[in-house]
Amino acid sequence: MHTSSEGYKTGAQAYVSGRPSYPPEALNWLRDSVGIGPGRTVLELGAGTGKFVPLLRQCGGTLLAVEPIDAMRAQLTAKFPEIKALAGSAEAIPLPDASVDAVVCAQAFHWFAHAAALQEIRRVLSPGGVLGLIWNGRAETVPWVADLSAITDIWEGHTPRYVTGEWRRVFPAPGFEFIEERHARNAHVGPAEQVIVKRTLSVSFIAALPQQQQDHVEDQVRALIARTPELSKGGEVSFPYQTSMFTYRKI
Repeated sequence: MHTSSEGYKTGAQAYVSGRPSYPPEALNWLRDSVGIGPGRTVLELGAGTGKFVPLLRQCGGTLLAVEPIDAMRAQLTAKFPEIKALAGSAEAIPLPDASVDAVVCAQAFHWFAHAAALQEIRRVLSPGGVLGLIWNGRAETVPWVADLSAITDIWEGHTPRYVTGEWRRVFPAPGFEFIEERHARNAHVGPAEQVIVKRTLSVSFIAALPQQQQDHVEDQVRALIARTPELSKGGEVSFPYQTSMFTYRKI
């Protein structure tokens, strides 16, 4: 977890501005698959800076957050002071047994996709409670997005990532049943500086690099933007993503 911790400590602000939000289908998924709504208590585990919080708030109910990295949690509490944000981890959630109706992990589960974390998640879920996993993944069928990944992926090392699919190995898991999988198109629209450059610099294993190497990556990304007509014309660009959603129930 060193790369995650160090990268996110130094890159918390870039994470806020560089990461995409979520499509309308994600709100539907939270309401009718994860079952979040008035009278329900939901925990966002690995809540980061609170990027997913606005969507959860639209559902209603009581929202709790657990985030182990101080710099990320500080941004969350500054923006959403009304939310109880706790220091903790997936292996040590500071909540009582059967205390939440749902646990949601947004862009996070691949960091703790192992049996001990699932056992702890199951402990805090009420009977019949739901675990929801959601990611925004790059649409690498678009050539320039694939080129961008080629620039960054050489630095990933052994960093856990959603795209590898390694997180799936923990399932099927004792005490959980699979409910469903959903996918939706998504896009991050804005200036290339924000949605491409800052997005790249917010990647944990890029943010953890020495400054000279970060500068090298940034130079490569800016060169990609300059030679790609749809990105170099100025104004807003659209970074395409696919949002993937998975639901499991405690049994």
